[in-house]
Amino acid sequence: MSADRSYVAENTAQRERLRSLVVRLSDAELARPMEAGWTVAGVLGHLAFWDQRMAIIVDGWRRAGASAVPPALDHGIVHWINDAAKPMLLAVPPRRAAELALAAAESADRAVEALPDEFVEANQTAGSPVIFERAKHRREHLDAIEKALR
Repeated sequence: MSADRSYVAENTAQRERLRSLVVRLSDAELARPMEAGWTVAGVLGHLAFWDQRMAIIVDGWRRAGASAVPPALDHGIVHWINDAAKPMLLAVPPRRAAELALAAAESADRAVEALPDEFVEANQTAGSPVIFERAKHRREHLDAIEKALR
């Protein structure tokens, strides 16, 4: 089996889209309200949280070895994790949340790109419980942010 790294280009494209957004948004735009009580900055903080989670998972996995594939995320708990994190994410100064989103995206992308083939192949064999494609989540939220800013 060859290591499928098709996620790298798309992660890079969405990270660069995030970078472009972060550098051009004003503080007022970062504070703009979004659905469900979120703000633009809060959504960026949400992206930072989930990308930072990925970087931490990959780091621990590397230390444990390729055969210790982390378990898949139980998607049934994602909503309560987001709801629990929301007040803290909204408390982060908007500009700092934007900076954290970009730093976490860079960290997550570096982590998944640097994995040796044996880890990528182990993840594929296990049904891809570690979601290397960070781009899909970023795209979803960047689309929502751009819509809110129109």
